[in-house]
Amino acid sequence: MIDIFGVPLVALTGQIMLGIVNGAFYAVLSLGLAIIFGIVKVVNFAHGAFFMMGAFISFLLLSHLNIGFWGAIFIAPLIVGALGIVVERVLLRRIYGLDPIYGLLLTFGMVLVIEGGFRVAYGSSGQIYTAPDALRGAVNLGFMFMPIYRLFVIGAAVVICAVTWIVIERTSLGARLRAATERPQLTQAFGINVPLLMTLTYGAGVALAALAGVLAAPIQNVSPSMGSELVVIVFAIVVIGGLGSVSGAAITGLMLGVIEGLTKVFYSEASTIIVFLIMAVVLMVRPAGLFGREEG
Repeated sequence: MIDIFGVPLVALTGQIMLGIVNGAFYAVLSLGLAIIFGIVKVVNFAHGAFFMMGAFISFLLLSHLNIGFWGAIFIAPLIVGALGIVVERVLLRRIYGLDPIYGLLLTFGMVLVIEGGFRVAYGSSGQIYTAPDALRGAVNLGFMFMPIYRLFVIGAAVVICAVTWIVIERTSLGARLRAATERPQLTQAFGINVPLLMTLTYGAGVALAALAGVLAAPIQNVSPSMGSELVVIVFAIVVIGGLGSVSGAAITGLMLGVIEGLTKVFYSEASTIIVFLIMAVVLMVRPAGLFGREEG
């Protein structure tokens, strides 16, 4: 048996695969958060709550309407995205131009309300949501038996990140979004409805969080606190990748998922803080993040 620093190669490669799965969730969540901050300029602390709502809606669609995973993967993001549009128009629009701390406090208050409501309705123990029949079972990779559903999550995350990057960087819609971010008044002067773009952007960002929640539902217990456990890590990932950088969020999310997995193998005690240690080092060396643009 081959060992690397005293760790069996089989255990190491298995942990890398599990790290890639976690990184896939980090990437999709970070993607939505980066889009919202980059364009709407709001620190969306409620991102984890929308992630949780996506998982819960998929559970409710199955239990009450008998709509399974394949329907929920489309319906849940649309519902949460529509709710995000309402939140942006009713609440967030009132704090544009103010100190960013107002956005942070407002979205933090939203977290307390949303999680508290779900906790009262469904308790704190969590609900079980099973993977669809077509994605059950496991594949022998030679060094481990990998659940088919986890492989699906990795593939889905890559597709989601790639499509989002293409829309932002290679389409006329993405060009308008970037223009609205950098020169909103000039963009408005050209007849582009900047407030509408910001509304749709926030809706799309929280819809991505909900989509990640649907993907996570068959792996995690669907509980009111499932988003709170991830959002702080996701914020750190966005900072490391560069605030507002779409590609930085996706790449950094996948990368740090693997690093976190390797840390569990070699020094498990540090696995819960390794992301924040990396964030501290990156901020000291490159304050704009690995893929962010330096101001000026």
